[in-house]
Amino acid sequence: MILLHIESLPRQVTKSQLLALLNSVPGMERRRVGRIDLRAGEAVIEVPDDWQVRLVKALDGQTLGDRRVRVWAESPRGASDTGGCHFERLAHLLELESRAEAREAAERGRRLSPADAERTGTSLVDLVIADEDTGLGGRYILQLAKRKRSPLPWTRLGVGSPVVLSPDTGKGTVQYRGVVCERAEGFLRVALGNISGDLARHETWRLDLSSDEVAMQRQRAALQRVRLARAERLAELRDILLGQRTPQFDLERDELALDPGLNDVQRQAVRFALAACDVALIHGPPGTGKTTVVVELIRRAIRRGEKVLACAPSNLAVDNIFERLLAAGERAVRLGHPARVMADLRAHTLDLLVQEHPDVRLARKLVKEAMGLFRQAGRYTRAKPAPGASQESRQEARNLLADARRLEAQAVEHVLDTADVLCATTTALGSEVLGRRRFDLGVIDEACQSTEPGCWVPLLWCDKVVLAGDHCQLSPTLVSQEAAAEGLGVSLFERLMALFSGSIARQLIVQYRMHRAIMDLPSREFYEARLQADPSVCEHVLADLPGVVANGSTQLPIEFIDTAGASFDEEVEPDGESRLNRQEAALVCRKVRGLLDCGVAAGDIAVIAPYAAQVRLLREQLPVPGLEIDSVDGFQGREKEAVVISLVRSNPRAEIGFLQDVRRMNVAMTRARRKLLMVGDSATLSAHPFYRRMIEYFDTFGAYRTVWEEDEFLEGFVQGEQDI
Repeated sequence: MILLHIESLPRQVTKSQLLALLNSVPGMERRRVGRIDLRAGEAVIEVPDDWQVRLVKALDGQTLGDRRVRVWAESPRGASDTGGCHFERLAHLLELESRAEAREAAERGRRLSPADAERTGTSLVDLVIADEDTGLGGRYILQLAKRKRSPLPWTRLGVGSPVVLSPDTGKGTVQYRGVVCERAEGFLRVALGNISGDLARHETWRLDLSSDEVAMQRQRAALQRVRLARAERLAELRDILLGQRTPQFDLERDELALDPGLNDVQRQAVRFALAACDVALIHGPPGTGKTTVVVELIRRAIRRGEKVLACAPSNLAVDNIFERLLAAGERAVRLGHPARVMADLRAHTLDLLVQEHPDVRLARKLVKEAMGLFRQAGRYTRAKPAPGASQESRQEARNLLADARRLEAQAVEHVLDTADVLCATTTALGSEVLGRRRFDLGVIDEACQSTEPGCWVPLLWCDKVVLAGDHCQLSPTLVSQEAAAEGLGVSLFERLMALFSGSIARQLIVQYRMHRAIMDLPSREFYEARLQADPSVCEHVLADLPGVVANGSTQLPIEFIDTAGASFDEEVEPDGESRLNRQEAALVCRKVRGLLDCGVAAGDIAVIAPYAAQVRLLREQLPVPGLEIDSVDGFQGREKEAVVISLVRSNPRAEIGFLQDVRRMNVAMTRARRKLLMVGDSATLSAHPFYRRMIEYFDTFGAYRTVWEEDEFLEGFVQGEQDI
């Protein structure tokens, strides 16, 4: 006997209904069915081994009540011989991460004052409701601003962040879960689910970053599903991605003509990915056009008649692909909460497309009619109603609601069926929407920013997969140090790159972003010196921009200003959560203002610091409209004409904290197009080999200077402003 899993069941399903469902398959008899275990929304049923394939094929995606069910089979013996230990380990690490997130949130609320919590960037306090509205598929929208209408402080809360809204008093248990759908300088807009109670009862509110438990549960379920898969494509794909079978490529297949705007290496990567029968990797270092290649791959797959599922770990990365596909005229639909989608793309989300569907317009009329019947059935009148009239009205109303649900389901099916490509974050996918759909190709962009469990969620529906990313940049963000130490931070992309020694990968090497002097150091340190600067960017500098004054600063592509010996000591915040360096921040501010004075637009400059406290300090000291100041994580995947980096760490013990993860510095440095200016203490940094080589590189280029060579610093020193 094998175990048949039936998921997404109606709430009140009975064993008799399940037996009737099984018996609907020709040849299946009651006596063949063993034990039936009913759990919350799921049934596990013993059936004969030789019926596994027939039952899954016949029942997966069928309707029971008003729900489409998901059906799959497992062997009671488990799957230890097919990577069971690997997936059990991932499930354990995922549980460690889930507990760490919950523990961090609880400790933050208990240990930190509201002001301290706000300084960490995970909370906003003293908020008032500035506006209320409905929209985005019927969801409730609140606009929240500071009580004194001051600009919002630095925060990690951005578009797509899951949040909890609660009264600022800390009294009571009123909490509303929602999603940030817009962020501006002076307000946030949050989309909430159901609102109960009177919001006006509370004068001020606080907003806290929340863990996404739904995403966690989907990852847990995916790991179990993959671990127990048997005699299906998912089992084959699992074995290949564990190295138990060899990935296959059909290199003889004729391909459609590719975009002539791609370079030779990009075209080779697209052809290689299209030839993959199982899995392929596209390694895209900074500025090499990885997402351009991903979009071209998707478009070529569509031309071959394939259905595509395009994913990424973040909403921003998904929107980037989605926007390009729409611009190219592809029939693409965005899945997920509309509030997490860029405003100008929301009209193409599943929710809003379904709302405009003719079937749903009719469904609304049926719901309105049903509500009228319910009211009529419950109304007391002087005249005695006919016997059974009330029950008849209620039954008619229930029938109308059932018809409405059926029409809504039809509308969803129609929207999904007419799309060539569905776009979603990796953990936003569920069988309640996708059902038994299969995709010829699954593409995961920015795959290195996702944990391996997150990548397995979309693979449940895909026959083959292409992962695109760069394992030399930031790894997945984790809260649990234990989970990170035991390997949860190793992405599926990185594991496959090591497992197959790069044989299933193609690396892009021509970059279209950086001056060659900015590119050369990261190329040597992370990419085996393989990167090439396209002639269009190879020698470009700030002085080439319209309206920018040509001088030593705007003509030099790289600079390092060494603060060693100047007593620019780092400080630890009172709560011990972050670090800052006031003197270094002052120097950075002077250098940024110098660039602005030369005519460089504020919107062309990024200031990056590795610590949240330094980011907040710099934002306070540089309140320049259009100037972006953020952490390393906040700038991954983006670029600016000029990048100024404050390294912060300066101490006699030469401790550099998480700067030891040099991939962070790879990200920070490679955001710059024409100018990279770094400020730091060489005495502290050079204890690490990477930073020692980095400083030597700047020196060799003639771009190394000490703070003592800065006129502003010397003037301050002579006037006694510098404490040495």
